[in-house]
Amino acid sequence: MIKFWKGFLIDIQFFTAIPIKSELPMDQEHLKKAVQAFPLVGLLQGIIYSAFFYLCLEFSPFSHLASAFLLWLATILLTGGIHLDGWMDASDAYFSYQDQGKRLEIMKDPRTGAFGVLSVLVLLSCRFLFIYESTANVKNLVLILILLIPLLSKSVMGVLLLTVKSAKNEGLGTLFQSAAKPKALWPYPLYIVCILILVSFLKIELMIIGVLILVAFCCLFLFRRKAAKWFGGITGDVLGAAVEGTELLLWMTVWLLHYFVMV
Repeated sequence: MIKFWKGFLIDIQFFTAIPIKSELPMDQEHLKKAVQAFPLVGLLQGIIYSAFFYLCLEFSPFSHLASAFLLWLATILLTGGIHLDGWMDASDAYFSYQDQGKRLEIMKDPRTGAFGVLSVLVLLSCRFLFIYESTANVKNLVLILILLIPLLSKSVMGVLLLTVKSAKNEGLGTLFQSAAKPKALWPYPLYIVCILILVSFLKIELMIIGVLILVAFCCLFLFRRKAAKWFGGITGDVLGAAVEGTELLLWMTVWLLHYFVMV
């Protein structure tokens, strides 16, 4: 249990801006636990987002627009932009329309190209639209959906990490991938089952939660195929892009549900 807790703290150090000043072990066993704890880091993010948004609406003078903007800003600041960096690098590489080797070289370049800038502007603009309109009527269901989005995106990241070959023999993705095998993913379904049980006690519509989980599975299938086709496998940047892409599609799903189901 101590190793799992340290693995969880490793994830917080790498994937959030929450300061963890302890020096944590980076051996294979602790990194394996870190991979198993990916969804829990997403759950922590989701709890922070939901609680922060609720407090802004209920206990502050801010309008819905201002509260939605602050939630949108929190999704950027809490992660320290680490996944957005991967999104921009992967976008630059993809839109270069070069071969796989050249795309990997482009992702290693510390400079950001025009396609990377444009892609992140589109991503963040769409996310703000989806957040603003999806939260027009704040109910318990909306808060649960906000909570689930980062949990599901981090789950997608973990499955991609351990089921898609690495495109190179260096970097953050390779570091985590070398520490665990696909069978280490066994806690992931357990996390989902626990969430569904909790949601059922809260008398939330399971069908809507199921739609969100289904979309996450579709994202996993999509990014598995495209990572191998476009980049020859996964890298830290590709995983970051997958997280951002999954979250965008999940937010879009919530937005569409808001119009056609949650009316």
